[in-house]
Amino acid sequence: MSSRRFLRPLVPILTIAALGCGEEEVPGRGAFDAELADSLVARQVAFGPRVPGSEAHAAALEWMTAYLRERADTVEQMPFTHVTAHGDTLQLTNVWARFQPAASQRILLTAHWDSRPVSERASDPFARTDPLPGANDGASGVAVLLALADDLARTPPGIGVDILLTDGEDWGHDPETFATEIEDMLLGARQFAATHSDYRPLFGILLDMVGERDARFTQEQNSLVLAPEVVRRVWDTAEELGYEEFFVEEVGPAVNDDHVVLNQAGIRTIDIIDFDYPYWHTPEDTPDKVDARTLGAVGDVLLALIRRLAGQA
Repeated sequence: MSSRRFLRPLVPILTIAALGCGEEEVPGRGAFDAELADSLVARQVAFGPRVPGSEAHAAALEWMTAYLRERADTVEQMPFTHVTAHGDTLQLTNVWARFQPAASQRILLTAHWDSRPVSERASDPFARTDPLPGANDGASGVAVLLALADDLARTPPGIGVDILLTDGEDWGHDPETFATEIEDMLLGARQFAATHSDYRPLFGILLDMVGERDARFTQEQNSLVLAPEVVRRVWDTAEELGYEEFFVEEVGPAVNDDHVVLNQAGIRTIDIIDFDYPYWHTPEDTPDKVDARTLGAVGDVLLALIRRLAGQA
């Protein structure tokens, strides 16, 4: 997840009483392969930090692309170049995988696959120049979408589903102070928005930091303002599956993330994110901090949402 600069709240903070749900069997709960998703987090981190320009970045790109090409109907690498405020030229690539590409009714699922080149929140000042492992911050969202691709390959969806893995989301930083520089962040989403001006799915869902043990996904404020009906659809689905412990009926902070860029381009997109993560932008953002149970809750909600939209559940 990008080094965040919180926006001025767009809606007042409030808490809504969560609706209770028992632990009885719920159709759709547990359908997603959480263990697979967990293993895919570890697989990404094993490449090393996926920092643009590194060997790990190049290897992870080819692995993700090959994985999706075995499952999706079409997969495209979308390379682009960005020159930063400090004169660095970044070679970046978004990955665009589509299921049922001819379908007119579509949804967008997205996550960033790069990892941050610095760990500016490390407790050890000498570690702040270390690149981020990016287990939760990056790999968790990608892992959920890759594992979801397995489900969509086995049972093709009755609607179009697009998976967008964005690059360069987490780059922007001052090379000396490591301060956040938002103009050099969210690069893949900006590039996609600029080159797909006519793309209009029903809605989009961004996954960012979705793997922490005992995660609490509050309703991100910009999502509530920009696409409140999508927030309601997702949280209602989570309630029906009995996942209120993860998807809580509470308004969280406003976060400047890829979904803001996509909304500005006319793509109504929300952010599923647990920003209360103690290892954010530290070298401790490693696979042991990620829990299959959390990944499974997020994956189940997405899979149920797709199947219900398509009339398959």
